[in-house]
Amino acid sequence: MMAERPVSEVMQGNMSRSLARRPAIANGSTGPSQTGQLEGLSKLAGACSIEIGRILPDPDQPRQEFDSDALMRLAESMKVRGQLQPCRVRWVESESRYMIVVGERRWRAAMLAGLKSVECVVVSHAATPIDLLEDQIVENALRDDLRPVELAKAWRRLMDARGMSHRELAERLSVDHATVTRAMSLLKLPESIQESVDSGEIRPSTAYEISRVENPVEQAELAEQAKGGELKLQEIRTRVGRAKSAKSRGAKPKKKVTERTFRVTTGPKITVEYRKGLDASLIVAAIREALLMAEAELGDEQVAA
Repeated sequence: MMAERPVSEVMQGNMSRSLARRPAIANGSTGPSQTGQLEGLSKLAGACSIEIGRILPDPDQPRQEFDSDALMRLAESMKVRGQLQPCRVRWVESESRYMIVVGERRWRAAMLAGLKSVECVVVSHAATPIDLLEDQIVENALRDDLRPVELAKAWRRLMDARGMSHRELAERLSVDHATVTRAMSLLKLPESIQESVDSGEIRPSTAYEISRVENPVEQAELAEQAKGGELKLQEIRTRVGRAKSAKSRGAKPKKKVTERTFRVTTGPKITVEYRKGLDASLIVAAIREALLMAEAELGDEQVAA
């Protein structure tokens, strides 16, 4: 069995044969029409056609569900117009096949269309799984191709892996900070409500308002009413606002701490008192200053002795 040649070698061989078949032009110069055609043109490294059976989907990609009707429409389009945009793939040595980085919908549609191969760009640079996830998020999420909860989970994975805050993620993906915050709020909801959001029964903006309610029972009631069309977004906002106001009115005011006493192993008690209120940083600062004063007094006594 012949060893498989790298894509770059195959491409170079094909290019050489193509150039060999090209008719020679007198005096070694290009004609006027060819000059215009080649102006500003450069070859794309890694561009090739790969048999569909030589390609694997990425099990860790953000999109987990594919709309069958949408795939069939794309397949019909590919039958008529061909593949309008290449997939991006990477070589996986352990599988001896290429794995999709971007373009799984196109690959699936190509199979439905009965195509033998798909056009691809091979990613040659080394990339970590998190780098690939970020590429997939940008490709899918910023084109609104991911369902809301799928998007939120993908963003959470990226934030956890890179140790980023909501704001840092927003800056990295060039999206609004509030958009990230609202997406993350969906992950606080029960799974049943998340499913309703992804199915389109509840709008993400409505689900965000529901997430602001702390009581799970009330969350479920609001979700059911939102699905049934009984409550509009503004009505939910009003109800959430009233609930929060009632809770704040019923909450007991927090008592201000004005005195703290510490018992130490040597016997004495140390008390820090301040009528305007104490917090940990103020207590530490006061004890440090008292320690300096006590050490100064001790020094004076030793000198006098």
